[in-house]
Amino acid sequence: MEQKIIIRNEEQKDWEVVEKITRQAFYNLYVPGCVEHYLVHIMREHEDFIPELDFVLELNGRVIGNIMYTKAKLIDENGTEKEILTFGPVSILPAYQRIGYGKMLMEHSFQAAVQLGYDTIVIFGSPSNYVSRGFKSCKKYNVCIENEKYPAAMMVKELIPHVLDGHKWIYHDSPVMAISEEEAERYDTTLEPMEKKYLPSQDEFYIMSRSFVEE
Repeated sequence: MEQKIIIRNEEQKDWEVVEKITRQAFYNLYVPGCVEHYLVHIMREHEDFIPELDFVLELNGRVIGNIMYTKAKLIDENGTEKEILTFGPVSILPAYQRIGYGKMLMEHSFQAAVQLGYDTIVIFGSPSNYVSRGFKSCKKYNVCIENEKYPAAMMVKELIPHVLDGHKWIYHDSPVMAISEEEAERYDTTLEPMEKKYLPSQDEFYIMSRSFVEE
């Protein structure tokens, strides 16, 4: 049977299923439980959310994936601000992961981002998931966080080559990313129960999230 794939902007009718997909994709992945579905829940109302870069992927009429973006910024050594993008979460239903649907969503959104005038994306994640999509270590682009450290999990993609050349940059994400774990937990309890448990991926995340790239 030929598969029909459609990537389109998320609509309000998709909100509930997108939150469910996000919850199923991330539950127990990084920690017991997850907060990503709560982030999706609150992100759409935030001023930094970019509706034009909020996409769902439909497979044979069923939504199985989603990607969402917010504005972020880089500040250079002169104090000049540059508006950039960050995405996350990007979610694919577990039964459809590792087949290429996440790649399709990312590539579609990259093209849309360029058309909107954006030239840089910074994300946090497992490098093995993103280097094939053109992301490189933040250190290679001289992009650090406020303590002048270069997190191993922070990666940068130039949508337009060389736009970051010649400067040192400090990354600042949107305030919406500072999730209250208590509020996320409270929201999670209103949903269908899922079992919180330990998975080895949580140890991998613990190591990666506390690692930095040195000179």
